[in-house]
Amino acid sequence: MSEPEIVRHADAAGLADSVALKLVNMIVQAEADKRDFHLVLTGGGIGIRALEAVRDHANEAGISWAHVHLWWGDERYLPDKDPERNETQACAALIDSISVPSHQVHPIPASDGLDGGQVEHAATRYGRELAVAARGEGPVPVFDACLLGVGPDAHVASLFPGLSGVREDEASVAAVRDSPKPPAERVTLTLPSIRAAREVWVLASGEGKAEAVRLGLAGGSVDEAPVAGARGAERTVFWVDEAAASEL
Repeated sequence: MSEPEIVRHADAAGLADSVALKLVNMIVQAEADKRDFHLVLTGGGIGIRALEAVRDHANEAGISWAHVHLWWGDERYLPDKDPERNETQACAALIDSISVPSHQVHPIPASDGLDGGQVEHAATRYGRELAVAARGEGPVPVFDACLLGVGPDAHVASLFPGLSGVREDEASVAAVRDSPKPPAERVTLTLPSIRAAREVWVLASGEGKAEAVRLGLAGGSVDEAPVAGARGAERTVFWVDEAAASEL
């Protein structure tokens, strides 16, 4: 796993814009290289703000999305189009405004879908979809970039301190039934899946994230601070504004 780097910006606006520009450049480069680009999306305030900036820069540049696959790091297990779903927010911020092929958008199943409200079945289904995309090369495709928000409690995706999902090292996707943050039921990538990404980017904005950022960079116990286990195979970047960096 890679050692984390820190990229600091004065405020959330500059942070989101910088993340977006870097992503757009990576997507353009993948097209030039004639290869697919697999991107894991995150929710949260700064995550969605970054997706809005991606939309604006991508539309200005007129980039192609034909080679891009979009995945999610986690999802609230709620009905389709619920406003609290990360998918719903990402569609409003980015996906509805770009020409990415619909079969290359891979949302985590909703609670009113084929799994009949069984969150474990939804996690299994998403794991199978990831495995198909990996084409026999592993349990998940090699993500080019995995975007992660971080909570004040140092959780990433829906991997919360002290819960069993943090220690899951076999399944690529885990069901969560006891999230301390509502809703209780969620579906999340596990740490091995996150670590399969070439680059893992942790996005943090605001003073309330400062302690979590410090813990994440310190590389301590993942059971106490799951963000400490968020590392990319080739690169790990903590994108932070000055408020989130205030305890470094």
